Parts: sequence; structure tokens; C-alpha cells
Amino acid sequence: MNIDLSGHKGLRLWLHTLTDTVRSKDADLTSRQLALLLRIYLKNPPHTVRGLAQVLNVSKPVITRAVDTLSTLGLVKRIRDDADKRNVLIQRTVRGAVFLTDFATKMEKANQQANQLENV
Repeated sequence: MNIDLSGHKGLRLWLHTLTDTVRSKDADLTSRQLALLLRIYLKNPPHTVRGLAQVLNVSKPVITRAVDTLSTLGLVKRIRDDADKRNVLIQRTVRGAVFLTDFATKMEKANQQANQLENV
């Protein structure tokens, strides 16, 4: 069975972005970790494990494991909620912002390369 997906620009952009990420010294995140990180940085806080699990439609342990990894990498941090000490908030870090800025740059570079190939 021969299926040609090469005409799908979105897939090519994702391929080039992920290839650049794998070749770099940046953290090699899973899709789940990257989706969680993007949600934390692109949506307004506060972010809790419960809230993130609900919006991503996964279990709280799934979010906890992903946050553990992201926290170890310094891409997010946990803090106690001053208003309710039972809650733990997931916060952004400078390192996480830099990681996503670099990731966005890789995506923009891949998009420019794809546009150049289309215009040839």
C-alpha cells in the first residue's frame, strides 16, 4: 500500500521542527509533555493538576508524571497556592519560556523553508 502524505504541509512542518529539536541540545519532550507545556504557557494561569487533567481529558496521575519531568528539566515549577494551601499551582519559568521560544523559532524556520520550496 503506497500512501503519499508528502503534500501535507503541516506534517512536513512538524517533521522539520521535530528533527531540529531531536538534533539540538534541548530537552526531548513527549507529545504529552509538549502539549502540557504549551497549555501552561499559552493559557492564562492559574494551572492546577486537576484543571490541566480536565482540559486535556487525561487522568491526574498522567499530568503529575508529565509535570514531574517538566519540573526536573526546569521548564515549570510547583508552588503552594497562598489562597488554599491544599492546592499546588503549576507555574511558568524563564527556562520554559526560552525553550518554547526556541521551539517556535524552529517551527518558523521550517515554515520559511517549506514556503521557499513551494515557490521554486
